Amino acid sequence: MEQPEAEGSLGPDSHPEPYSIFTPVQKRWIIFMIASTSVFSPLSSFIYYPAISSIASDLDVSVELINITITSYMIISGIAPAIVGDIADIFGRRPAYILILTVYLAANLGLGAQKSYSALLILRMVQSFGSSGTISVAYGVVADISIPAERGSYVGAVLCGPNVAPSLGPVLGGVLAEQAGWRWIFWFLSIVSGVCLASILVFLPETARQIVGNGSVKAECLNKRFLEYFTAKELGRTKIERQKGGRRLHVPNPIACLKVLFYKDTFLIVLINAVFYTTYCCVQASLASLVINIYHLTELQAGLIYLPFGSGCALAAYLTGRVMDRDFRITAILRGVPVEKARGHDVVSFPIEEARFRSIWIPIAVSIASTIGYGWSLDREVHLAVPLILQFFMGFMISPVFNMCGTLLVDLYPRSPATAQASNNIVRCFMSAGGLALLQILIDRLGVGWCFTFLAGLCSLTIPMVLAEKKWGIQWRAARDFKLKAREDLLRATTADEEQSAEMKSGGVDTKAANSSLEE
Repeated sequence: MEQPEAEGSLGPDSHPEPYSIFTPVQKRWIIFMIASTSVFSPLSSFIYYPAISSIASDLDVSVELINITITSYMIISGIAPAIVGDIADIFGRRPAYILILTVYLAANLGLGAQKSYSALLILRMVQSFGSSGTISVAYGVVADISIPAERGSYVGAVLCGPNVAPSLGPVLGGVLAEQAGWRWIFWFLSIVSGVCLASILVFLPETARQIVGNGSVKAECLNKRFLEYFTAKELGRTKIERQKGGRRLHVPNPIACLKVLFYKDTFLIVLINAVFYTTYCCVQASLASLVINIYHLTELQAGLIYLPFGSGCALAAYLTGRVMDRDFRITAILRGVPVEKARGHDVVSFPIEEARFRSIWIPIAVSIASTIGYGWSLDREVHLAVPLILQFFMGFMISPVFNMCGTLLVDLYPRSPATAQASNNIVRCFMSAGGLALLQILIDRLGVGWCFTFLAGLCSLTIPMVLAEKKWGIQWRAARDFKLKAREDLLRATTADEEQSAEMKSGGVDTKAANSSLEE
């Protein structure tokens, strides 16, 4: 079972090669493509909600049975990234994208044509497998092409789509279901995913560093974009042959990503993210269960009320990236470390936790206050504008927490970022599923105001976690890296001994055969 790995100290490499040979324009094009695919996971979930009643009616089943397809979708979305992330870290980003987008496209085509509940249930799970791995692979691409000093902006750009999709999904789903029928929800997803798959096949270069290094190593087979088969010049790459034995292959193991949770620093980062993601999901769920009923909204209005929260998330995702890059520069200056833009930086001796969490206090404080205000505004049934404005602030402040935690995980596990993000996804999905299951119970027992006050209280518990991460994170990381290095050295020595033993045994057999031949 391969262990996700962390890396070394901040500062320029001894090698003159740049961290990535991709130009800024090429990087922006790569980010645009992977950000487009990252939309599918949340979009496929939320675009489905407005059509629940129509689907139940057409398939002649209860709404409760249709809700099971939502639960199954969430379960698979928590598990699938662990498999896809390991595939991406072993075989490369392109093969992973081709696999999951092909599966996703096939599932959407099947969902648009199916006429039975059993087919709907199975294909929704297949659809979830195809879509849910896109974000973890995207984090891997960001780690491949960006140094820590610029990584925040790239993560922010990638997360713009996933953050706004939960708000646009219900609007698109409602319009398509009402104007063209619920099947067109899946035809629409088929068309969009087909275009994305074609773009990935033709234009997306392989970025996985264990396969193409900084982009200068020639890609082969599925790792090679189709455009390169028809052009004499390989854009952005030189004709350097891959060194044999340069990477170890193993069977993808979805359990491997869980091992990172046993490290203190990683566990705290994942837990902080999961707490705020649970609050995020509960706010989204309350729009359907509370706001629509309290204010007696029409179907169109019901879709539009998701927009303030999504708008805040999308705006914050873009701005947070710039803030994180600024925080990195400030921390480097305060520590007297030069920020080398052309080469990669490792982070063992650099307080990357302090840099990433430098500006997290305002998002946490405003998120807590907005969540409390949102709950009590619904409890008192004040004017609709009040909870909608508070939604915007919640989205605007919760999103930076996601971005900062996600970027920090990439910094800590730059060799296996997709696998590390998969562990983050598993925890937040299962924790949010538990929160959603308890949401109505808490509302019934405590009331709306106290329910969201309780959720805000959970968010406040992350404050000592952030303090601990900033104070002791670098020590925990150093201890982890020491253990991993010792384990790698032992594994390398064991492998060398086995190879030497095999060579000696082979040599002995050959000698014996030669002696036998001479005797004859």
